[in-house]
This record gives sequence, C-alpha cells and structure tokens, in this order.
Amino acid sequence: MSTVLETEEHQALRAAVAALGRRYGRDYLTRVVRDGGHPEELWAEAAKLGYLGVNLPEEYGGGGGGIAELSIVLEELGAAGCPLLMMVVSPAICGTVIARFGTERQKRQWLPGLADGSLAMAFGITEPDAGSNSHRITTTARRDGDDWLLTGRKVFISGVDIADATLIVGRTEDARTGRLKPCLFIVPREAPGFSRAQIDMELASAEKQFELVLDDVRLPADALVGDEDAGLLQLFAGLNPERIMTAAFALGMGRYAVAKAVEYAKTREVWKQPIGGHQAIAHPLAQAHIELELARLMMQKAARLYDAGDDLGAGEAANMAKYAAGEACVKAVDQSVHTLGGNGLTREYGLASLVTAARVARIAPVSREMILNFVSHQSLGLPKSY
Repeated sequence: MSTVLETEEHQALRAAVAALGRRYGRDYLTRVVRDGGHPEELWAEAAKLGYLGVNLPEEYGGGGGGIAELSIVLEELGAAGCPLLMMVVSPAICGTVIARFGTERQKRQWLPGLADGSLAMAFGITEPDAGSNSHRITTTARRDGDDWLLTGRKVFISGVDIADATLIVGRTEDARTGRLKPCLFIVPREAPGFSRAQIDMELASAEKQFELVLDDVRLPADALVGDEDAGLLQLFAGLNPERIMTAAFALGMGRYAVAKAVEYAKTREVWKQPIGGHQAIAHPLAQAHIELELARLMMQKAARLYDAGDDLGAGEAANMAKYAAGEACVKAVDQSVHTLGGNGLTREYGLASLVTAARVARIAPVSREMILNFVSHQSLGLPKSY
C-alpha cells in the first residue's frame, strides 16, 4: 500500500510495527484464541517498544503522538494477522479521555500504566435496552455523602477480565433541571457490587465479551472523570478515537485477507495459468484493494482532524471512516475466501474465521445504519427519522 502521503516518521513507525507483526502473525493469535488465553507476549512487546502508548502525553510515559500514530500501529498488526483489539479500548478511548479530562491524580495513576502496558482499562457504554441510543442509558450515579453510588447494567463490554478498571458511562441528575446527563466513572475490577458474566460468542477472539452488573457500587468522589457538567463532551472525546481505531482494525483485517488471496491467486493453477490471470478473479481483488485504500484516506483525515483538536470535523470524518472501512473489510474478506474456494474455508489458510470477525466492523461500536443517520442529519441537514 502506498504511504507517500505520510511523514517519514509515520512510514518508519508503519514499517517497524509491520516487522513486529510478522514475528507473531496469524498462527500466534489463532493459538492464543484456541487455548482461551490472551496475546500477552505481543501486548508486552508492543508496549515495551512504545507502540501501545504512542498517543499518550510524554509527561506521563507516552509517545506524545496522537490517534494518527496509534491507528497505524493497530492497522499494521492487523495486516500481519494479529490485531490487538484492546488497543481500541485501553489507550485509544480510556487513555484519551483521561489525558484530556482527567484530574492530575487520575492521569498519574493511570496513564503511565496504560502507556507501558502494565495497566489496561475497559470501556462500558452499551446497555441491553439502550443499544446505540446513549440517551436511554439507565446506569445512574447518585451522591451519598462524598461518595457516588453506581447502579445499572452493561453488555458487550470487551476485555473486562483483563482490565484493571472499567470506564463506565453513567448518568447523574442535573440539580438545576432534574434531567439526567452523562458522566464517566473509573470502576476498579474488584469493586464490591461490580460483577461480570461472560457472553458466549460465536466470534473467535482473544478478547472476551461480558455483561456487567453494577449493584450500588460505591465509588469515591475522585472516581468521576473530569467535570460533572462536561460529560457529553468527554464521552464524544472517547467515541471519535474509537471509530477511527475500529476503522484501523477493519483495514488491517481487509489487507491481511487480500494479501492471502493475492498470494494464492499468483500460484494456484487450474487452466495452465495462475487463476489471478483471469479477470473474474483479478478484478474483484483489485476493487477490494481500491476500497481499502479509499477507506484509509478517510481514516487518515479523521485522525488528523482529531489530533488537531477539531472535534466537530473529526466526528463526521471518524463516522465516515468507520463506515467505509467496515464495508471495505467485509467485501475484502468475502472476496478473498471466494478466491480460495474450498481452501478458503479450511483452517490451513485461516480466512474462514475472518468472515465472522469482519462483521464486527459493521456492527460495533456503532452500526452502519446509525452512521448513515448521523451523516444524513449532520452532514446533509435532513430531518431526523426518530
């Protein structure tokens, strides 16, 4: 893939991470998933090399870069067949929110560990009855003296079992209006009243999904991240990086699939020449490559806008990037499996599991339909349908 639009530093980062990814690869991740483990070795090495915290402030042990750099890391690991999904959650969402809005104490407590990989944090927003409608979140926080009491349920929360804490999106009552407003709380894994149950997923992934129950979880005053009145701003400060990183996840997966299919199409012979010489094979793969490249351009635009502090512009671009990358990934994986025929469904070639995994980029963290709603309302000015 062309990298001429990137700085020399970005190109060097991309090459270095790609080299790390090749040392581990798809076989490593497949073995970890089969054994029910976590990619601890890759996570630790990526952290040691400074890749996990590349977006976090230097004064707290990070690389001083932004989401542009972090998205390169995830994309290249994905292109090597070993993406680290928790990168979307721990450094991108939680690290960004704490770096931008956390208290000095919260920054010192969490950011160095998130940067060096010794700490991890999950992110809890989705609820069973709310889906993509954050206005229907029912997890509520009420004051009890100087403490907070947090009650509610969350679902499809990634990596809670390996996270030291979960950044929970709850709602507090506005004293002036009585209306509920979003707020973010850091909930330690072992907090009394905070329980989890693993969701049985068909998806083969090292990162497990959980349903969470918060039953009057008592939290100190400093568990609240930032200003109680800036909850919505803080929430979207984390959601834009989440969309950009999901795009990177999808791009890496799509690139991995196309590369495997191209390799196969160059060597597989049926009618006295490689099947890649037939346009029925070559053109769909070329189209998949084009769509991945186009999606990457939008992801780069979104990352640049976000890192420049343009939250509004980044919101539109991040949603578009996530949509484009999700669609491109699904098509790329489908065409790659189809190129290999029956071999595309064997364990030997490792593509079949991506059919399910590719759907994640269409569904999470927000469905493609909700992105189309966003673009039709915010970009085109059309009336809301809900």
